[in-house]
Order: sequence, then structure tokens, then C-alpha cells
Amino acid sequence: MPPRPLIVRLCNWIGDVVLGLPALQRLQAGGYQLHLYGKGWAPTLLSGYAWPVTVRANTLRERVQQLTAIRQHCAALDAGMAGRINALAMPNSFSSALELRLAGLRVAGVARDGRSLLLARRIAPGAGPHALQSFWALAGGLLGGSGAPPADIGMQIAAPALQRARTLVAQRGWAAGYVCIAPFAAGTVHKMDKRWPGFPALAQQLVTMGLTVVVGPGPGELAEAQRAYPGAQVVADLPLDAYAALLQGSRLVVANDTGPGHIAAAAGAPLISVLGPTQVAQWRPWGSSVTWLSARPDWPSLGQVMTAVQARLGP
Repeated sequence: MPPRPLIVRLCNWIGDVVLGLPALQRLQAGGYQLHLYGKGWAPTLLSGYAWPVTVRANTLRERVQQLTAIRQHCAALDAGMAGRINALAMPNSFSSALELRLAGLRVAGVARDGRSLLLARRIAPGAGPHALQSFWALAGGLLGGSGAPPADIGMQIAAPALQRARTLVAQRGWAAGYVCIAPFAAGTVHKMDKRWPGFPALAQQLVTMGLTVVVGPGPGELAEAQRAYPGAQVVADLPLDAYAALLQGSRLVVANDTGPGHIAAAAGAPLISVLGPTQVAQWRPWGSSVTWLSARPDWPSLGQVMTAVQARLGP
């Protein structure tokens, strides 16, 4: 059977891309050869998969040139590509559909944000409340058919990333186990901060209990990690795939509504997700290893989080 290339515009947030993984695997299982187009961190995040990933350029003109080159490459593989839907916009934004359309692609996507005229196939929004279910329905709208998404994402992590995490654990002397916290979060929900204010106190209690607490700050977060978590082990500049492996190997992860929390859940790590203003039904981490705590729009108390931590860690 000849290859059936599909150019997929990925979402702009790490958590969204992680929640879209089952949809991407569904498209691949349905016979599509995926060519992904996304942010600069996407190739590292998805290094455990065989999908080629092109990093988006800065300007619209450069992006159209990139996508045109990908379209031409794919057309050389599939002579019938121009006669079918050959691109999927996973975000709902106008710009994501526009850049694909300007590159001469026939785009499928959810008809929102005034972009209906840019779409060659308009897909109805998913019926489920969760974002993962919406991405799953988006793939189903392209393939046809129904069915429920998997209970667990089962994120694939590349062997070199797993080895890098194992080496780090050995070098730092964490063989007895460690707890990861992800206290940072970008963006707001209804102008409310997504960062649980109890993280410094939680980290101090865990350190006092004799636990090794690990913090992996992202770009621009190192100084805050060192200041707010003096008893923790700070791991800076770790690539996303190795960070995923580090989370996967931990005794427990405690996270905000943030990309690392979604990565931990997708990798099957035991996770406590502490949620404040976040719409839980739509954006909670997905998976059977997740315990989520919410008092929306307020926050769970330190006592509630500690009770959940002790329950997950055991004696």
C-alpha cells in the first residue's frame, strides 16, 4: 500500500501535544504517514516516536515556505495527495489553519475561530468534556468510525533519554528513590495563577521526612527553584525526553496544571495533580496513575495534599 502522508500542525503547549498523542497514534494506525509541524521543543518531546518533526519558523512567510517544502516532499511520495485531505490543524486557532492553507494544503480541523472557509473538511467538536477526547474525536472525524480513547496514554520514551535519566540518578545517588515536584506553570485561567502556593511548604515537609525532592526548572525558572526550594535537588537544562524518563522513574510526582504534569501522567508515573482554577473535567492529567485534587476555584490545602502524598507513598 503506498504511503498516505498527512501533515499535522501540532498545538503550541506541551500539555496539549501530550494529550494529542493517542489521536496521532490513531491516525498512524489508520494508515497515515505523519509529518508533524510544531514548536522548537516538539522534536525532543516526541523523540520516542518515528514521526518526522519540523520546527516552525518565526514569521508567517517562512512558515508557508516550510510547509510548501513539506507538501512537495510528501507529494513525491504520494501522487494522489493533492486530491484528498492532506493536512490536519490540531489547534483551533485561525492562524494554524491559515498557514497550512497558504501552503496549498487541503486542511481538516474543527470549524472555530472564524476559519471555516480555510478548511476543506470541517470536523464537529468532540462530545467528551476532556481535551484528550476532543483530539481523539478530531482524528476520528478524519478517519471515520468511533470508539473510546485509551485509559492510559503510554507515552514512548527513547532509549537514549531513558539511559540519560538512569545515569543522572546514579550520579546523584538517588537509587533509593526520589519525589519530583513540578511547581511551575505558565499562563493563567480566568486571570488566576495556576501555581499552587503551598509547594514551598510541601517540599520542606518532604525533605524533613528524609525524602529526596527533585525540581526540574524550565527556561527562566532556575533562580526561583534555587530560592524557593533550598532543600531540593535542582536539575537544570535536562532535555524534555530525559525529563520524561526522570519523571517516569520517580516514586511520586506532585505537579500543578502544567506540561510536566501531563508528561508524568502520559509516562505512567504516579502523579498527584494539584489543581486550582483549572477546569478539571477538561484539563486534568489523563491516566490511571493520576490522583487529582481540586477545590475549584480555590486551592486544596497543604494538609489535603500531604494526606494524598502519604497515601501514595505508603509506609
